[in-house]
Amino acid sequence: MSGFRQWDQIDHADEWLLFPENIGEYLSIDEVALSNGELYTVLTNKQAKGGKGAIVAMIQGTKASVIEPILRKIPLIANEQVKEITLDMAGSMEAIARNIFTNAKIVTDRFHVQQVVSEAVQEIRIDYRKQAIKEENEKITQIRKQGQRYYPSIYENGDTKKQLLARSRHLLFKPESRWTNSQSIRAKILFREFTDLQEAYNLSMMFRSFYEQGRTIEDAKSKLENWYKKVEEKEIESFNSASQTIRLHETTILNYFLNRSTNASAESFNAKLKAFRSIVRGVRDRKFHLFRVAKLYA
Repeated sequence: MSGFRQWDQIDHADEWLLFPENIGEYLSIDEVALSNGELYTVLTNKQAKGGKGAIVAMIQGTKASVIEPILRKIPLIANEQVKEITLDMAGSMEAIARNIFTNAKIVTDRFHVQQVVSEAVQEIRIDYRKQAIKEENEKITQIRKQGQRYYPSIYENGDTKKQLLARSRHLLFKPESRWTNSQSIRAKILFREFTDLQEAYNLSMMFRSFYEQGRTIEDAKSKLENWYKKVEEKEIESFNSASQTIRLHETTILNYFLNRSTNASAESFNAKLKAFRSIVRGVRDRKFHLFRVAKLYA
C-alpha cells in the first residue's frame, strides 16, 4: 500500500539514495548516525528549509572514495549550478565538495571553527582539574594515615578547587556580558588562581570577535592575523595547535564573510532524522526506514 515494493531505489536504498532533482544553488553536507552508530553522508538543499525536497543524497559511509562515485551520477550541468556548499572541518567532506561541486565556494562552518578554539580553553581547565583531584586524593590519604579527618580549602563562593574548575566549564564558553552573577564571582576567583586560564579565555573571546565584528574577507583576514600574533605571544600549547588548524582551513573559513552562511541547516536536518528515528522506535528494516525518510524529505 505504501509503494515501498515498487520504489525505484529499493535495490540500493541501504547503501545510497540520490535525488538529483532536489539540487540547488546552496547546499550543506554533513554526516549523521542512522542506527547503531552507522554513519551516512547527507547532502541537503538549504532552500528546501528542511522540508520536502531537502535531501539531495544519503550515502552510507564518509569516505570520499565511496561518496564521489555516487554523486557523479548527478548530471554535470546540475552540479555546476551549485554556488556554495557549507560543511564542518572533516577533510573528507572538503575533498568531496572540491571534486564534485567545482564551481561552488566552500564555507567551513563557523560553529565548528569556534569549537576548536573553545576546546583549547577547556583543555587547560581539564588539566588543572585533574591536577586538583590528584592533589586532593594525596592529601586525603596523608591525613587519614594520621587518623584525622580531611577538610578541603573553600573559596569565598563556597567552591573547593576541584569544584571551582568543574563548575567553570560553561562560563568559559560565554562572553563576560552573558555571565550570571554567580558566574561572575566564580570567574573572578578562577582567573585569580589560574592566570593562564584567563589568558586562554581572552584569546577565545578575541577569536569570537573576529566572527562578530568582521565585515568583509579583507577585514576579517586582518583581524585573524592579529589573533595569530597574539597566540604566538602567549605561547599556550593548546592554542598553538588550534591556531595551526585554523591556518590550514583559513580560505574556507574566510568564505563565511561572503554570505555569512553556516552549516546550521545540516545540523537541524540531522536532528530531524534522529527525532524521526526515535518516534518510530528505532530502525529495524533500514531500507523501509529510508523509504519513509525519502517520502518525508525527498
